[in-house]
Amino acid sequence: MTRYLYTGTYTQSGHEAHRQEGIFLYSVDAVSGQLTFQQAFDGGKNPSFLAIHPTGKYLFAVNELQEGEVSSFSIQPKTGELTFLSRQPTKGAAPCYVSTDAGGQWLLVANYSSGSLAVYPIHDGQIGPMADFIQHEGKGPNPMRQERAHAHSIRFAPEGHFILAADLGLDEVRVYSQDTRTGKLQLHSKLSTHPGSGPRHFDFHPNGRLVYIANELDSTITACRWDGNAGVLTAFQTLSTLPESFKGENIVADIHIHPNGRLVYVSNRGHHSLAIYEIDSISGQLTFLRHQETLGKWPRNFSLDPEGRFLIVANQYSDSLVGFEVSQRTGDLTPTGELATVPSPVCIRFLDL
Repeated sequence: MTRYLYTGTYTQSGHEAHRQEGIFLYSVDAVSGQLTFQQAFDGGKNPSFLAIHPTGKYLFAVNELQEGEVSSFSIQPKTGELTFLSRQPTKGAAPCYVSTDAGGQWLLVANYSSGSLAVYPIHDGQIGPMADFIQHEGKGPNPMRQERAHAHSIRFAPEGHFILAADLGLDEVRVYSQDTRTGKLQLHSKLSTHPGSGPRHFDFHPNGRLVYIANELDSTITACRWDGNAGVLTAFQTLSTLPESFKGENIVADIHIHPNGRLVYVSNRGHHSLAIYEIDSISGQLTFLRHQETLGKWPRNFSLDPEGRFLIVANQYSDSLVGFEVSQRTGDLTPTGELATVPSPVCIRFLDL
């Protein structure tokens, strides 16, 4: 078995020349965490956010453009090499998130700038014509960032019956049910986060009963109970992701729960850190533990390997991937010394082949 790491990037960023290669492939040593560059691929313009099909045979990337697109690629089973398969329009601006259901039949996309959601069927890695399109309407109290809806992430719940979508512009996480025959979505319920919070990304606890939300605009994390039968989210705790002494500008980005279910990490852009929390095994309550510098600027995304031994951070503004070894007991992050140069990295996905 070989462990690979794919990185989606911006090919048209403000601080570098435009380029063709937008998806970078590394092999990862499962013992040391060492990253070895393998190849770069043309993923279309701005193949920023990635998803891997549950079979490991296909990779999907949003093309984050004013007229958004989503692309699919086959994965060569021995080398991880990508081959272009298909591309569809998202009918929205700046798609920023893509995910699939556990069975690999449906593809979900969130269009950030235009505040909309798109659903597609998947057939042998090919993205079929759009099955449904949902336009969010409304605004939040922050006039600069919440002047309209801004859908920022969309994922299936573990049970597969419901879909959750976080909208930064509306301060809402909306819950949709899906007609699995047609793919069409219907609004089922919604959670309103505190005004001006700007929910961005969220992660499900391994027990399937808890959800943790990273709120971009006010740098907080919100803990929620998830009722998978009723399709209802209920918030019960919100904590800051920043030290009290920090006075600069910061916006939160990514969030991931450790596979052991005892730790959750959130990335701070501005403070350039990961905030680390312990999860109470009974109540789900969070206790802040510490901050870890990401050894780079603007940690837009990060990922834990399947065993939770290593954590890799994508520092967008310093063009770097930085590796950390994870203490299984305390959650502490120790730099491995591994640093890879990647232009404008946005998203990281592990795959074992």
